[in-house]
Amino acid sequence: MLSTPFLSVVIMKLPLETAWLVIWQRIYLTTRLGARKGGRQMKLFEYRAKAILMKHGIPVPEGFVVTSPDQIRRIGGPSMVKAQVLIGGRGKAGGIKPAGNVDEARKAVASIIGMNIRGCVAKEALIERMLDVAKELYLGVTIDRSRRCLLLMASPDGGMDIESVSEDRILMLPIDPLIGFQPFMSRKVVSFMGLPEEQSTELARTCERLVQLAIHEDAELVEINPLVVTKDGRLVAGDAKITIDSDALFRHPEFDKFEEELTSLEAKAKQLDIAFVQLDGNIGVIANGAGLTMATLDSINMFGGKAGVFLDLGGTDDPEKVKSAMVLMKEANQKVVLLNIFGGITKCDTVAKGVLEAIETEKITTPIVARIKGVNEDVARDMLKDAGMIPASGLSEAAELASKESLR
Repeated sequence: MLSTPFLSVVIMKLPLETAWLVIWQRIYLTTRLGARKGGRQMKLFEYRAKAILMKHGIPVPEGFVVTSPDQIRRIGGPSMVKAQVLIGGRGKAGGIKPAGNVDEARKAVASIIGMNIRGCVAKEALIERMLDVAKELYLGVTIDRSRRCLLLMASPDGGMDIESVSEDRILMLPIDPLIGFQPFMSRKVVSFMGLPEEQSTELARTCERLVQLAIHEDAELVEINPLVVTKDGRLVAGDAKITIDSDALFRHPEFDKFEEELTSLEAKAKQLDIAFVQLDGNIGVIANGAGLTMATLDSINMFGGKAGVFLDLGGTDDPEKVKSAMVLMKEANQKVVLLNIFGGITKCDTVAKGVLEAIETEKITTPIVARIKGVNEDVARDMLKDAGMIPASGLSEAAELASKESLR
């Protein structure tokens, strides 16, 4: 990042109108990239994300989308049939199938359409030409809010979750919002990936185009995983994820026609005005406040557990909302629930009342690890002492107990 004194010297040497333009550009970009703490996001289906990649000059496999087997006329060789859902793990769930001819493609589509993948029902399938893979890379752009800038990420270990790749195998390059993407960044990525010279130019061009895509489309995440190096030396986006900042949709009327795709639980949580997210694990997390919720997820990971769903109660003092949150957890069928509440606006006894009502009326038998601190915590502790919960005095203890329970 450019330091403030250095930036001041540069601005002083510019014409007055240009200097003001630089200042306002800096304010706008750093505000967009860093100051906004929350906000909704719009995730795009793979085929829509790939259409945007194509618009920005990044190669993708030939393909088309269908909603029924009858729409397939030809596939032009070996293909992959992919369920279009906004959630990970579709491959393990059987949502990606190979097809060698039209008949196989129709059978694959018939089995995929209507498939329920972790709460998301596949209504469309993408059929695209199978790639002849020589190597799989990872390339992504996201927002680094601590630096208030975009972050270019690259790894030679594509095809797997970036979270599971060791840090020494991930290159992270912050992009200053004032000076923008620079050619030396592409050279760093090329060197880090270790590709032969014939692919270096194309990889450098892809890096630059991916950053420009993130800026022009107001994307909070652009991810190509894997970025496939084919046996004939081409670079093709094998898969793509794009998340658009919903607060910027007024600049993108082309997205207005897209319907928000929610799982049944997410739709129910939205009606109840509860922030709710589904993940891959088996620990249900109920917390209040975005910071406490994220700290809880980090603590669970430290002790070897994995969150399955988490919800943020926010600043409610309504027992019915707490009860609704517990009912959502029951429907999510988690192995253990971690209740981590810091009572302020949300009083501890309010939470206890809602939890007890849910346990009694819904016959909830799932183990519950409870860490409740703050306003009226003594009252809440007395209310819950006979409810069979697992008490915890601190966040680390609660995360450890929940993680052990989930691994039994």
